[in-house]
Amino acid sequence: MTRSTLPKLLALSLLGIGASACSPTVATRGHMVEADRLAEIHAGSSRREDVASVLGTPTAVGTFDGSVWYYIGQKTEKTAFFQPEVVERQVVVVHFDPQGVVSDLKTLDKSAGQDIDIVERSTPTHGREMTFMEQMIGNVGRFSAKDSKGKGPGS
Repeated sequence: MTRSTLPKLLALSLLGIGASACSPTVATRGHMVEADRLAEIHAGSSRREDVASVLGTPTAVGTFDGSVWYYIGQKTEKTAFFQPEVVERQVVVVHFDPQGVVSDLKTLDKSAGQDIDIVERSTPTHGREMTFMEQMIGNVGRFSAKDSKGKGPGS
């Protein structure tokens, strides 16, 4: 290797490392149901056992109605130090009739969701807030080694 090729090789390798650092990291969370597995479930004929064997256990069961199963999943991409971006979101909702047969099957995607603005408020409390130093100075003398009868250790 000659002296002129070493800096070029070093620059090229640094450029490659820098370019690979900008590639996004893909993360899948939850249960993303594949289309071919979903096609095996039919309203009116598939039972709870069939759904559980094909799709697995649900991510959640309805809070007020145990006859509704939810399969929730999402894929995100994160580039470098930026916030992750949701690329794909899927919610499969399976409704069962009282006999345990699938009565309805819905697939919801990212477009069916709603953005919710977070309210940044705090609940007021009575009294006043103390600084760290006020808290430390206020605790001086509060703690002693005496028990409830006024006797110290070893008495």
